Amino acid sequence: MADTKQFVLQASEIAQREESFSHPWNPKSQLIGVQLSRALGLKRTAVSIARMPPGKESFVYHSHRHEEGWLYILSGRAIAEIDGEEIEVGPDDFIAFPTPSVPHHLKNPFDRDLVYLMGGENREFDIADFPRLGKRMVKSGEKFEVYDSPNAKPFGHSKRNCLNVGQQGAHH
Repeated sequence: MADTKQFVLQASEIAQREESFSHPWNPKSQLIGVQLSRALGLKRTAVSIARMPPGKESFVYHSHRHEEGWLYILSGRAIAEIDGEEIEVGPDDFIAFPTPSVPHHLKNPFDRDLVYLMGGENREFDIADFPRLGKRMVKSGEKFEVYDSPNAKPFGHSKRNCLNVGQQGAHH
């Protein structure tokens, strides 16, 4: 018989596991919460509960190319910035970001904590763009690399260019 304890994370355990998270590129970023899915061993699905204090923000205005994501507001209010537009959100509002997603970000300018569930896919490979910072992050497995987007150059789309690159690679 399976140990059912490994499948259940009770409220008291969630409270004990709370940690503070912030994004290094945003000094206003602060979330307090728990990565629920990781706590119980889920690898392909990400689900977290987060609390954002007044005056704080989620992470950084960004979009994902391959990982879908969502938010469900439990209590409090926030301003969701989605593709350059701001909308106030509150309890029982659901926000979804199908891929490729548009840039998005969450801010709490109000006087109460915002509490919400967030989740999505945890794929082996993803690309996240940070348009205001001019950065692109590439995730491959556990490895993350960050590039300056302005330095990106198109590779070329013609069949001839691809063949030439392949031939050059064979000689080096």
